[in-house]
Amino acid sequence: MTGTAVDAVSGEHVAPRTRPAVAVSRAVLAVLVLLTGVTLLLGYANKARCTGPEFDESGRSQPDYGVRMERDVCYSDIQHLWIGRSIDQHVFPYVSGSISPEGQLRGGSVEYPVLTGLLIWGGALFAETDAAFLLGSALLMAPFGLATGYLLGRLTRWRALLWAIGPPVVLYAFHNWDLPVVACAVAAVFVVHGLRSDRSLAQRSTVAAVLLGLGFAFKLYPGAFVLPLALYVLVAAHPGRLEWRAALRVPVAAALTVVLVNLPFALAGYEGWRASFTFQQLRKVDFTTNSIWFWGFRPRSDPDDVGFQSLMDWLSPTLVLLSFAVAVAVGWWRWRRDGVYPWVGVSAAMLCGFLLLHKVHSPQYTLWLLPFFVLVQVPWSVIGAYLIADVAMGIGIFRWYYHLHAGLGTSIYDGFSAQAVTIGVWGRAALLVVLFVLFLRIPDRIAATPPPRRSPLAETVA
Repeated sequence: MTGTAVDAVSGEHVAPRTRPAVAVSRAVLAVLVLLTGVTLLLGYANKARCTGPEFDESGRSQPDYGVRMERDVCYSDIQHLWIGRSIDQHVFPYVSGSISPEGQLRGGSVEYPVLTGLLIWGGALFAETDAAFLLGSALLMAPFGLATGYLLGRLTRWRALLWAIGPPVVLYAFHNWDLPVVACAVAAVFVVHGLRSDRSLAQRSTVAAVLLGLGFAFKLYPGAFVLPLALYVLVAAHPGRLEWRAALRVPVAAALTVVLVNLPFALAGYEGWRASFTFQQLRKVDFTTNSIWFWGFRPRSDPDDVGFQSLMDWLSPTLVLLSFAVAVAVGWWRWRRDGVYPWVGVSAAMLCGFLLLHKVHSPQYTLWLLPFFVLVQVPWSVIGAYLIADVAMGIGIFRWYYHLHAGLGTSIYDGFSAQAVTIGVWGRAALLVVLFVLFLRIPDRIAATPPPRRSPLAETVA
């Protein structure tokens, strides 16, 4: 192992580790939070274009909501799911729910984990229309978006502008219920690398594991980051000695968090709670999934093609898990070479593997990836290319749906909107492969944090 330093006071060898974020002035943080707030307002205004001005007896916006949401590119899952999940009836989620053999959710079940289900219920609590539901949900989620901007600012200073004024925040902040899970993932990184306290790494990582467990209870994906964090804790404290007890606290804390959050719902209504997972398992690869599997295997990717759908049911998750294994293994190799396990970069690479290989790739998933563009020193050219491909996808997909449903054109794959979607799908796919490699190669040092200053008395040991 190389790169180990000698402590100037104790004389003990200490492994290099990611340093806490540098001090950030209150003025910088205020500007970042303010800009994040403005961007969130723009994001809400973008989606609110689909609401009203009139409403039918169920609270659905009129007139021509079904046309406007695609033609005007103002669709959001929040507004759309006002009808069809018992949200408009204010049914408490999961407890009395179920799912039909065809995959239709009933009785208050939604297709998301329990904390998101509670968020949905809370956003609809005082709403009688889809417009009020969108507003209520935005008010509940906005603090998470602001907190994300604040924490990224604490960690990276001005690089956090990528979140504060990022186009994906305008496009997707209120497209679905993703801001809370993003905040959980960023908060976990902050607790480990940016929190100024006397807490040990074992204590900080346990808190981070709880945050990742909460993130899992919102949208699942932060649960994948538990393993890289545990490996980081395992090797970070003392070179040549593995801290098994501290490392094991990470998955235990995360698992206990997940169990404690989910157990009340599973006990109160197991069928309704289980329905959220069953729904995702039953989801088929079709034109709504936006993944490489549909666009790479069209027209075979027909929902009625049982053989193809069965293949996707095992091939996609298998490849996702394989990408996770590769990322973790490369991270271990990096530790043996450099003396630091790059858990943030490994987590980002795992997310890239999921986004590329999962059978569903919803547009708003870019919000999950955006903080890693801030935290890791990814080249700006790659970030810019990804954001361009994402805009092509985020706008093109709904214009394509509009042309498809309106019967315009001679083929569903003809026209500018279809080409924009093609560019978005394959552009993002190619860049996710590039990012997978980059996240595993770039030194795991929080972006904008200066290299550690070595004491004149310190000695570097090769």
